Parts: sequence; C-alpha cells; structure tokens
Amino acid sequence: MPTLLSRRGLIRGITAVAAATTLATGLTACGGDSDAATTDTAGTVTVGRVSNGAATPTELKVTEVKSISAALPESVRSSGTLKIVVGALPDGFPPLAYVGSDQKSLTGAEPDLARLVAAVLGLRPEISNATWENMFVGIDSGRADIGFSNITDTEERKKKYDFASYRKDNLGFEVLKKSTWNFDGDYRNLAGRTVAVDNGTNQEKILLEWQTKLKQEGKQLTVKHYAGKNATHLALTGGKIDAYFSANPGIAYHIRQTAASPDPTRSGGTFSGAGATLQGLIAATTKKGSGLARPVADAIDHLIENGQYAKWLAAYNLSDEAVAKSEVNPPGLPLDNS
Repeated sequence: MPTLLSRRGLIRGITAVAAATTLATGLTACGGDSDAATTDTAGTVTVGRVSNGAATPTELKVTEVKSISAALPESVRSSGTLKIVVGALPDGFPPLAYVGSDQKSLTGAEPDLARLVAAVLGLRPEISNATWENMFVGIDSGRADIGFSNITDTEERKKKYDFASYRKDNLGFEVLKKSTWNFDGDYRNLAGRTVAVDNGTNQEKILLEWQTKLKQEGKQLTVKHYAGKNATHLALTGGKIDAYFSANPGIAYHIRQTAASPDPTRSGGTFSGAGATLQGLIAATTKKGSGLARPVADAIDHLIENGQYAKWLAAYNLSDEAVAKSEVNPPGLPLDNS
C-alpha cells in the first residue's frame, strides 16, 4: 500500500462482504475450521475454495522443501506452526482478504498465499484476523509471526519490520470491455478523457498531477468524483466516464463480477502505486531481525519457479501484479512518502 489513503481507497472501493468483531487482544483466531476450509490433505491447498466467486477454485499440491524450512528460526521450526495475521477487520477487502461464502473462513488472495508459503515451509498455518492497526501490534508482540495483508514495503516501516515481497502494488484503470482505449503507461493518453477517482486517495493525488501536466501542455483531462462505487460503475456503463482509476485488486474483482453482465469491463492498464520512478511492492511482513523474511522469500521463489505462484495470481485475476522473484527488504516508498 503506497499510503494509508490508498489502502482506504482500496477498502472503500471494493464491496465489503462480512463484518466481524475483534477480541480484546485485537486478534481473532481463524484457524481450525478456517484453515480446514482451504487446506485439504497434507500438502494440498485449494486456492479460492470459499471465495464466493472472487476466484476460480484451484487445487495446488505443495510439499515441504527441507532446504528452505531448515533455515527457519528455531522457535518457529520447533513450534510446527506459522502464526499468520491478516488486517481485514471489520469488513474485509475482496479479493484480497475477507470472510468467505461459508460465513466463517478468512479467504482471499492474501491468506491463500500465506497457506501456500506455510506448506512449503512444512508448517501448519494458523491464521488470525485483526484490524489494520492491531495486525502490527500482533507482529510487534510476537502473537503473530508474519503479516500477509496487502502491506506495502516502505522505508518508514523498515525501521521496525523485515519484508519479503510477493506482488506489485499497482493502481489500475477499469474500462468497458468494448472500449478501445488503453493507458499504456503514458499519462498523455488521458488527454481528452473523463476519468473517475475516489476522493482522498493516492490514486486521486496521482491523477490530479497528470491533469496539471496535461493542462500545461494545452490538453484537457476531466476528473470526476462520485458518492460511491455503485454510482461510479453506473457512470462507466452509462458512458459518462471513460475509465475508473482505482486500486488494481479492486478493479480485478469487479471485472470478474461483470464478466457475465450486459456491460462487462476489462483492465485498461496499470500504474505503480509508488509513482513513476519506483515500482511499489506488497510484502510479507515480519518483526525486524526475526530471521523469518529470508526463508519466506525463498518459499515464495519456490512457488514462482514451479508455476504455483502464477496459478495463485490467475485464480484471483491478479496476474498483472506478478513479480519475477521475492526480494528481502527491496527499495520501498521513501521516507517522505511512506
């Protein structure tokens, strides 16, 4: 997440599916039934099983890689459990993390990847749900080993945490499927277009900067704001706007929802949430110096190399956020934009 605002835009811009209540500790256990809902026999993880249409259920056979699990911190290896925390309370943010169609299981791209990583490490996933703030409290206190929750790698966060990157942090343009327009990574292609964006978000900041540049070049970009996502989608299908600029996972989710409708949509292109000079990265987050980030990165690289990472992304329509490899503490958002 580039900033708190961009995450708020993601949550606000995606349909909430279920409310939940946090315990006094700030973490709600989602192990047991939740993990059983997405983990079959030993070594098999079903991605998107209870996703309520947000993903294509995909069964993946994953076995422990002992050369990777041997590098785990002793406390984690001996426990046999990877304590994972996700910051999806109270409402969740599909398709990344939310309560599934069984009304109890924490599902989505983030917890599913966590389960895949745990399988490579030969550990049982124990997943807890928390508010965004309490997720970090859980990591700080040791109640959780690691966070998987659309957390952006920033230089500010590196003061307290280590990262293992696994997905690009992208914004995206949603357009009607019949539209011939594409962003193609060039703001100049927005000239003469009308684009909707949510108020107070990172994507609004970027879009307004492009609007200023185009105005200086004698060109016009019309920016629209609507009261909510439904109103924005109606404006798109009604031809009042050319595109909707928002968090890419939310757009991927809505594209899947509209696929069978009279007005299907598609991606018109993506842009780094960190801006033009840096590719933002989403990363698994551990307490600084815990020794867990490297084996987690190696587990992700193993999933990338054997093709299961690509299947995980494809299941959630997030293939355009793929990374070539997992990096430990790669360059993050600078301190003046963290």
